[in-house]
Amino acid sequence: MEKQIATYNKISAFDAIKIEPFDTNKRYTKPHRHNKYLELVYFQKGQGFHYMDEKCHAITPPTFYFIWKEQVHHWEINTMPEGYVIIIKEEFLEKSFDKSLALLLTKLHDLQVTKVPEDASIDALFEILCREKKINSPVQKEILEGSLKALLAKIISYSEGAINQSVDLVTKFTELLEDQPKNNVGFYAECLNTTAQNLNSLCKKRLSKTASEVIASHMIQETKRLLLYTDLSVAEISFNLDFKDASHFIKYFKRQVGQTPLQFKKEAIL
Repeated sequence: MEKQIATYNKISAFDAIKIEPFDTNKRYTKPHRHNKYLELVYFQKGQGFHYMDEKCHAITPPTFYFIWKEQVHHWEINTMPEGYVIIIKEEFLEKSFDKSLALLLTKLHDLQVTKVPEDASIDALFEILCREKKINSPVQKEILEGSLKALLAKIISYSEGAINQSVDLVTKFTELLEDQPKNNVGFYAECLNTTAQNLNSLCKKRLSKTASEVIASHMIQETKRLLLYTDLSVAEISFNLDFKDASHFIKYFKRQVGQTPLQFKKEAIL
């Protein structure tokens, strides 16, 4: 018996996303968790078992497996597998200016396994993702994000019955945050007809963040967008994001980022 659970890091520190065919040398692995990233595995062929926390899933392709941060899992694959692996760090979503990517992943956050029918478009999307990840093109980011969005939407279309109500509540919270940005957990809890305590609990379970941390991430990301892609002043951004005054907003941003909004903008432009 191991004294502690191993933590694997299968992605370079310089990459925010990794896409590649499934490594056939990894048919049998020891129980381990991942170093703060999501791993999405798609099997086209292969038989065996996938153990995730206390559950055992038979591998019956075509099937998707989601290994979320901190989950413990291992493989016992009896035949030669074929498929793909996508590793997504949180920074990939944070740096994306496409808000729907994070929303799609929020909807999928309660899933561990999703059986799908044979679908040539899924295979084609993986081929595009693998090919584009190898090409250092000026539009690589846009192609990867667009193809990943299409893939996640495909998975959701085959998983609607498995997505439960608590995930829907978290999804509604993140959507409401997009439409009505306010630095106030109580406001969103009231809009969703729940308590701040319950909203915090659900966010912690689904997103590994408190509701306040989800709000902070959104506020900072939206501020960066507005600083980089609009001519709005700091005071105007502060007003748009419902802060009581610009001074409070500047202190909030600096506490989260380590720079004032103008320092961030100046450095990003250089």
